[in-house]
Amino acid sequence: MSTDPKRVAVYGPESTGKSQLAEKLAAHFRCPLVTEYARERWEDQGGVLALEDMLPVAKEQWRREDTAVAQARDLVICDTDALTTMLWSDLLYGTTPDELRRGAEKRCRSYALYLLLDIDVPFAPDPQRCFPNPEDRDKAMRIWRGALDRRGLPYVLIQGDWAQRETAAIQAVEQLLQGR
Repeated sequence: MSTDPKRVAVYGPESTGKSQLAEKLAAHFRCPLVTEYARERWEDQGGVLALEDMLPVAKEQWRREDTAVAQARDLVICDTDALTTMLWSDLLYGTTPDELRRGAEKRCRSYALYLLLDIDVPFAPDPQRCFPNPEDRDKAMRIWRGALDRRGLPYVLIQGDWAQRETAAIQAVEQLLQGR
């Protein structure tokens, strides 16, 4: 039996409350939180990310995640994952650097659980967000869920208002930890 901490990815389309939920989960379980590096880099670069940024974003995210895992006891909450970086690269630029794609395919297997956040909450405008209309949100949800389904990755769909999402996510993580 592995003694490595369990990695949980808070995952899904934009504007579904991932960052807020990830913070709440990390506080609730008193475990490390790996925040989303792409947002930091986007802000540092004046609101611009290009295809050539995708691999450096992924590598820094991976470095931060691996550091958190090395320091954690039981659990690490990740506000994003390698699949997300790959999906955004494909959506925004029509391609993904090969090293990023290979890394995403390998690393996605290291998560014990994905918490897939549904689009059943209002869209919150943000300069970094791209797809505010309902059709695009539906498409994004199909893409994100399909990425998990095609790979057979473990996930729980998280729906409802903010309180319901938090309760469902805590229950899912507690079940994961009890199954250890």
